[in-house]
Amino acid sequence: MHAFRKAVENRDVAAIDELLADNVVFTSPVAFKPYEGKAITKAILRGVLRVFEDFRYVREYAGPDGRGHALLFEATVAGKALTGCDFLHFDADGKVDDLMVMVRPLSAATALAEAMGKQFDQIQREAAAELTAGSD
Repeated sequence: MHAFRKAVENRDVAAIDELLADNVVFTSPVAFKPYEGKAITKAILRGVLRVFEDFRYVREYAGPDGRGHALLFEATVAGKALTGCDFLHFDADGKVDDLMVMVRPLSAATALAEAMGKQFDQIQREAAAELTAGSD
C-alpha cells in the first residue's frame, strides 16, 4: 500500500503534510485553474476529508518508473455516489509534487463542487494561517 493512500485512509493530516512537496500543484476536478503550493493543497485536502463520506480507495496503480501513481477511490458527497482517481507524481525526493483528481459522474462532481464551495472560505483561512505561521 502506498504511503499517500495509507495517510488519506487514516485521515492522518500530519502524514499527508510530510508527503507533499513545498511546490506541489493540485489540480481539482471542479476548478479550472490549478492550485500551487503546499499550504493551499493541504487545506483543500482537509476540506475534502470533511465533505467525503464513506471514502475508500479501491485500486492502486504504479507507473514503471515509480514516480507516477494512480489511486482509484469511491465516496459519497451529499448523497451522490462518486468514483474518482488521484493521479500522483513524485519528485526526486519522493514527495508528491503534482496531484490531479478526477471524479465521475457529473451529478457527483456537481455535488462535490457545491460542497467544496461551502468549505472554501475556511480553506482559504487555513492556508493563509499556515503561510503566516510559516513566515514567523
